[in-house]
Amino acid sequence: MTEFAAAQAPKLGGLVGDRQFYKKVFMVAVPIMVQNGITNFVGLLDNIMVGQVGTEQMSGVAIANQLIFIFNLCIFGAVAGAGILGAQFYGSGNHEGIKYTLRFKLIGGIVLTAIFIGILLFKGDALIQLFLHKGDGEGDLEATLGFGMKYLRIMVIGLLPFAFTQGYSGTLRETGQTVVPMTAGIIAVFVNLVFNYILIFGKLGAPALGVAGAAVATVLSRFVEFIIVAVWTHRNEEKNPFIKGALRSLHIPAPLVKQILVVGLPLFVNEVLWSCGMTFMNQCYSVRGLEVVAALNIAMTIGNLFNVVFLSLGNAVGIIIGQLLGAGKLDQAKQEDRQLIAFSVFCCLITGSMMIAVSSVFPQLYNTELMVKELATQLIFILGCCQPIFGFVHATYFTLRAGGKAIVTFLFDSAYMWVVSIPLVFITSRLTALPIQLVFLTAQLSDLIKCVIGFILVKKGAWIKKIVNE
Repeated sequence: MTEFAAAQAPKLGGLVGDRQFYKKVFMVAVPIMVQNGITNFVGLLDNIMVGQVGTEQMSGVAIANQLIFIFNLCIFGAVAGAGILGAQFYGSGNHEGIKYTLRFKLIGGIVLTAIFIGILLFKGDALIQLFLHKGDGEGDLEATLGFGMKYLRIMVIGLLPFAFTQGYSGTLRETGQTVVPMTAGIIAVFVNLVFNYILIFGKLGAPALGVAGAAVATVLSRFVEFIIVAVWTHRNEEKNPFIKGALRSLHIPAPLVKQILVVGLPLFVNEVLWSCGMTFMNQCYSVRGLEVVAALNIAMTIGNLFNVVFLSLGNAVGIIIGQLLGAGKLDQAKQEDRQLIAFSVFCCLITGSMMIAVSSVFPQLYNTELMVKELATQLIFILGCCQPIFGFVHATYFTLRAGGKAIVTFLFDSAYMWVVSIPLVFITSRLTALPIQLVFLTAQLSDLIKCVIGFILVKKGAWIKKIVNE
């Protein structure tokens, strides 16, 4: 070994784990990755199917899904605090604690669903109209609004089963049962795919429902996924001791409720502000015209498929590090966290290269204008180049979250977005003549500052602590 290589070996050893480490990572991350990957792949096929019907239909569905996206993120935020404590309860062997965290997730899901159904049904048209602007291309704004509302009115039926699924699936993952949520997700997405094909295009004697058919298929898949996860959990009490008597009462000890709220409320507010921020940024892009909405929809569809890698590895960071912290293995948590972050960045280098390779091919699958296809190609290229940045930021975010640093993660994530990213996009999209490609690139590169902040916060190690009692 050369002198240089010898000097570098200790550093490399700190970032690269052994075979047992990667086996553990794959056991946690791969089922999540497979489930989310298949979900997003079928979502991609759904998007292409709707895109075959027309630009207005595709844009209407894309805008409606921006509003559903806010609900989804609110649910993730509502279960996040309970999930952090659930992972640490599991690490310390406290099944009663896990039971109470599940109850909290289900109650939170019911409350949020009721609120969002009211908002989407009574204010959905006004919200969709915020995204409708004339640009350089052709497009019927009134038709786009009609398609978006038709889709939205059906989609609200699937909100509650989605919320319940997140409660059950999150708890199963936190207790090491990752295969069942994955299996349920796979079955659900294939139900979605099959009924999309039948109902959108009117196959096998069914009527051709277009965007309404896409919504019906999605709602059916939501119910299928929830039924599978819930039935398996309740029928396997020996593997899931926390489920015994979990639904006999809504009681949660007051001190635990307080602890969940202390940890979880900043995370919930973070997810609400972050999802609203992402939606507001997309609304800023939309002022450049309906063709930008369509191109961004195409780019984000393929982007979501590749984002599964760093999103799943982020979840793995939260679960693995949370369990180690709950078990009191603080030094091991610090070491494995470094390795998880490095692994996430490495994987994103690969996925980013793949995105760049398909950037010019994927938009050709859509039945839309040439201008939209060319713009989508450029946006996909930008997303591919930024994948390693996203991987590092996401892994550091989940590191801080695993240690219960709720306020810090709030400042790091959504506060940063509203203070830095959103003003940047608002100014460049509305007050300058910059091409939309440069506006989009500027927004993505703003995460470089978060990389520096995340590195400093993780290195300081304030997140390395156990936050649950035996």
